[in-house]
Amino acid sequence: MERFVFLTFDGVSRGAIYAAFALALVLIWRAARVVNFAQGAMAVVTAYAAYLVSDSTGSYLLGLVVGLVGGFLLGAAVERGLMRFVGHANPLNDVIVALGLVLFLTAVVGIIWGGEYRAANHPFGTAAIEVGGVPLMTQYDLFIYGSVATIVVLLALLFTRTAIGLRMRAAAFAPEVSRLLGVRVGRMLTLGWALAALVGSLAGILILPTELGLHPHAMDLVFASAFTAAVVGGLDSPVGAVVGGIIVGLILSYVSGYLGAAVTPIAVLVVLLGVLLFRPGGIFSSVRARTV
Repeated sequence: MERFVFLTFDGVSRGAIYAAFALALVLIWRAARVVNFAQGAMAVVTAYAAYLVSDSTGSYLLGLVVGLVGGFLLGAAVERGLMRFVGHANPLNDVIVALGLVLFLTAVVGIIWGGEYRAANHPFGTAAIEVGGVPLMTQYDLFIYGSVATIVVLLALLFTRTAIGLRMRAAAFAPEVSRLLGVRVGRMLTLGWALAALVGSLAGILILPTELGLHPHAMDLVFASAFTAAVVGGLDSPVGAVVGGIIVGLILSYVSGYLGAAVTPIAVLVVLLGVLLFRPGGIFSSVRARTV
C-alpha cells in the first residue's frame, strides 16, 4: 500500500508537467489547427539557456525567467519566420516543416553544447516529505504543482477575462469574421505560438531535473507522453490537457513502478492507440453534427 501511495503522488507530479506540455500543444492546435511536433525541441533549446544561466549566476529564478522569456520569443520567431509561410491547404505541410525544425534545432543544440548528458540540478532539496512514515513528495514536487497551477490559472484568466484573450479565441475559431471586425489575426496567431512555447519551456525546465538531464534529445519521450495526454483529453480542450496529463502521469508511474521503466514507452503507445481507437476526439471532445 505504501508503494502504491508513493507511486500515485509521483505520478501526479509528473502528470502535472505532462499537463503543462499538453496545454502548450492544445494552445497551438486551437490557434492554428497545427500539431507542433517541434514543441519538444524548442523546449530543449530554452531549457539549455535556462540551466546555463542558472549555473553561471547561481540563481535558479533568473535562469527560469530567461528560459520562459526565451521560449516566448522563440515561439513568436518560429511563427513569424517559418510557419506563416507554410501552405496550410495540406495538413502534412505543417507536419513536415515542424519535423524539419526538430532536426535543425537538435543539430544546433548538439553543435553548440555537444551530445553528452549534462546535469540539471534540483533548485530545492530532494528529501521526501513523509506522512505516517510514507514518503509522498519533495519540495521540488510542491514547486512543480505551484508552477503548473499558476500557469493554468493565468491562461484561464487571459482567455476568459481579457480583451486579448477574446480576440485570440475569435481569431482561432472564425479568422475571416474576426478580420472583418478589425482583429489582427496574424498578431493573435503569433501570440498564441509565443504563449504555447512559453508553457512548453516551463514544462521542459521542470521535468529535466527528474530525468537524465540536459541532452539534445532529452524531450523526445516527454513529447510523446505529452502528446498522448493532449489526445486523451482532447486537442480542443485545455481542461482535457490537464486531466489527460494527470492520467498519463499516473499510468506511467504505475507501469514504471510495478513493471519496470523499460516498459513505459510501450505503455505510452498502448494508451495512445486505445484512445485513438475508442475515443479519437479525446475524453472532453464534444459531438459535432456532420452535414452530408
